[in-house]
Amino acid sequence: MSKTTVIIRREFISRVRKKSFLVMTILGPLLMAAIIIVPVVVTQLSDSDYAVAIVDDTTLFSDSFEDTDNITFTPLASSIEHSLQLMHDGRFDAVLHIPEMAFQAPSTLRLFSERSVNISAKLRIENILKLEFESLKLSHAGIDEEVLRSIETPVNIQAIRIKDDGELITDYPEISMGLGIVSGLLIYIFIFLFGSQVLRGVLEEKTSRIVEIIVSSVKPFQLMMGKVIGVGLVGLTQFLIWVVLTFAIVGTFQLAMPDMFRFTPDEQVYITGSQVLSVEEMEKQKEIIQQYDTVAGQLMEGLMAINFPVMIFSFIFFFIGGYLLYAALFAAIGSAVDNEADTQQFMLPVTVPLLLSIIMAQMVMLNPSGPVAFWLSVIPLTSPVIMMVRIPFGVPYADLALSAGLLIGGFILTTYLAARIYRTGILMYGKKPGYKELWKWIRHH
Repeated sequence: MSKTTVIIRREFISRVRKKSFLVMTILGPLLMAAIIIVPVVVTQLSDSDYAVAIVDDTTLFSDSFEDTDNITFTPLASSIEHSLQLMHDGRFDAVLHIPEMAFQAPSTLRLFSERSVNISAKLRIENILKLEFESLKLSHAGIDEEVLRSIETPVNIQAIRIKDDGELITDYPEISMGLGIVSGLLIYIFIFLFGSQVLRGVLEEKTSRIVEIIVSSVKPFQLMMGKVIGVGLVGLTQFLIWVVLTFAIVGTFQLAMPDMFRFTPDEQVYITGSQVLSVEEMEKQKEIIQQYDTVAGQLMEGLMAINFPVMIFSFIFFFIGGYLLYAALFAAIGSAVDNEADTQQFMLPVTVPLLLSIIMAQMVMLNPSGPVAFWLSVIPLTSPVIMMVRIPFGVPYADLALSAGLLIGGFILTTYLAARIYRTGILMYGKKPGYKELWKWIRHH
C-alpha cells in the first residue's frame, strides 16, 4: 500500500466515524425528500372544508356561487346580524355580505370571519363577483356579453423538447430552473464545506507540529494529495448515500399515496392511441382530467423529464473536479499561514469565482444557451456551478466535453501550483507571507 493511499484511508475513516458525518448523512436525504413531500402533505392537510354563508341584499348574486371540492356556499335570507350569530355558533366559517349599494360601490363588500380568512375562498369570491359585476355593466351599456367572451383567448403554450432520437417529451422549464439552481447551490456548498475541512486539517497539523514528523517519511505532495482525495471521498460517499435514500423515500411515499401525485401529461390528452381528438373533445377531456391532477403530480412528471443518469453523473464529475481544483488551493492556503485569521487575505481571490457563479446563476437560467452561460460553464473556476445550472435545460455533449476537459486541465494546473506552495509553506513558521512570497515559492525549484 502506497503512502498516499495510507493517508487517504486515514483521512476517510477518521471523518466517516465522526458523529457529524452520520447526522448529516441521515438529515441530508430527509431534508431533500421533505422539499418535495412536505408541500404535498401541507396542501392536503390545508384542503379542509370551508363553509361560507352569503347574505345578498341585492338578490342578484346568490345563485352565482358554485361549490368547489372544499368550499361550500350557502345563501341565507336572514339579516347580517343573524348570519354572524350562526357563524359564531359554528355553522359557518365565514359570512359574505353583499349590501344593496355593492354594484355602485364594490368597496362595501365584506367577508366576516372569526379566524384568518381562507385565502382560496377569498380569491374565488372576488373572481366570481368580478365577472358578475362586469356582466351587469355590459348589460347596462347594451353590449353583447357573448361577443366579448368569444374574444377572450387564454394562451398557455406547452413546451415540447425534441430529444436526439426524435422523441417528443413535455418540457417544464420552471422545474428545470429549480433543479438547476439546487444542483449548482449544492456544488457550491460541498466545495466550500469539504474544501474548508482540508484547509483546517492542514492548519491543525501545521500548528501542532505533527506535520514535521509526517513529512519525515512522506513527501509533501503525497501528504497534500492524500488529504485532498481522502476528504473528497467522504463528500462523494455522503452524496451517493443522499441520492439513494432520497429516491427511496420519495418513491416509497409516492407508492403509498398515489392520489397525491396524480397527473396526466398533455400529450396523453391530445391523442388517444393513434386517434387525434377534435377540438371540442380535446378541450372537454383536458378539463375533466385536470380536475384530478395535482401540483405534486406535475412536479414529479417534470422531474421525470430530466435526464437523471446524465444529471447524477455530471454532478459527481463536476463535484469531484471542482472540489479537487479548489481543495488543492485551500490546502496551499492552509500550509502558507500559521493561524486561521491569516487565511482571509488569500481566501478572497479563491472564493470570488465561486461567489460570482452563484450571482450569475439567475442570468444563466434565463438564457442557458447564451454566450455568458457558455463561457461561465467552460471556465474551470466557474464551470462546476454554472454547468450544473445549465444541464437540466439540456446541454450539447460538445459543451459538456469541453467543460470537462478544461476542468481536468484546471485541476492539474492548480494542483501543480498548490503543491509548490505546500512543500515550502508547510514547514514555514513565524512568518506571514504575502503574494510576492507565494510567487517566489512557486518559482523555486
